Amino acid sequence: MGQKPLICVFGGSGFVGRHMVKALARTGARIRVAVRRPNEAMFLLPAGNVGQIQLFAANVRDDASVAEAVKGADVVINLVGLLHQSGRQKFGAVQAEGAGRIAKAAKAAGVKRFIQMSAIGADKNARSSYARSKAEGEAAVRDAFPDATIMRPSIIFGPEDNFFNRFAWMASLSPILPLIGGGKTKFQPAYVSDIAEAAVRILDNPHWAGKTFELGGPEVMSFKDLLKLICEITHRQRILMPIPFVLASLQAMFLQLLPNPMLTMDQVRLLKTDNVVGSEGVCTFKDLSIAPASAEVIVPSYLWAFRPHGQFDVEPA
Repeated sequence: MGQKPLICVFGGSGFVGRHMVKALARTGARIRVAVRRPNEAMFLLPAGNVGQIQLFAANVRDDASVAEAVKGADVVINLVGLLHQSGRQKFGAVQAEGAGRIAKAAKAAGVKRFIQMSAIGADKNARSSYARSKAEGEAAVRDAFPDATIMRPSIIFGPEDNFFNRFAWMASLSPILPLIGGGKTKFQPAYVSDIAEAAVRILDNPHWAGKTFELGGPEVMSFKDLLKLICEITHRQRILMPIPFVLASLQAMFLQLLPNPMLTMDQVRLLKTDNVVGSEGVCTFKDLSIAPASAEVIVPSYLWAFRPHGQFDVEPA
């Protein structure tokens, strides 16, 4: 039997990364997880057999460490992304320049396949710096590695997600939840395990090289719908208060000064645009024969922790 392929995953210790590494490990592939702090990614090792998963110190802002990380790899997957900027971790440096740096190093190292994690709404003309940097990252990757596959998910849910968990936590503390912009922004939440499985199937078929995928779940839900679902699952009756974008921006101006901000001005700009599948010429879960899981089915399996009495809380009459 020939040696299993070596897959280098940048950002493998993050929310999506940990599920991606598990899914890839099940295929028998050898996995090199490139992260800034390997000592904080030790929890990934039991996801595979002994020696199957290797932790490697690399920083997407550093040419030398990136080049070392991709050396000998057959496949490179870049999952590195930011929710907000802080210090030297800027959208442009990480999501645009960093993505291009990884793609150039991968091409130079003779890597055969490349997957770039982007996001629905990536647009060089977007009002949001996050969305612009994602588009710049896509362009930089394709410039260096034309056959790269781009994955653009909508918001992603799962046990460690930053959306459902955060608002469930807010609902456990406050009688009011904010409907930014009236709560009309539309999303198409995708389950993290489905995103991971999509990557596995993309790598399993050379036909998907060079393609772009927009990955959204089975339902299109408004921001208000999502908050109502969170309240229903956590058995909390909360006031959903519409907050105009102008007022939300003023609040975000101060909140973004916190170490782990609840809201930033750039996130307010993002909420002015729907986050659903719809670009022309892209592939979807359907092309990969994946029937994506519904948030209404999966989210209760972990948000029960925010109910007044946890998993034993009685369903409201």
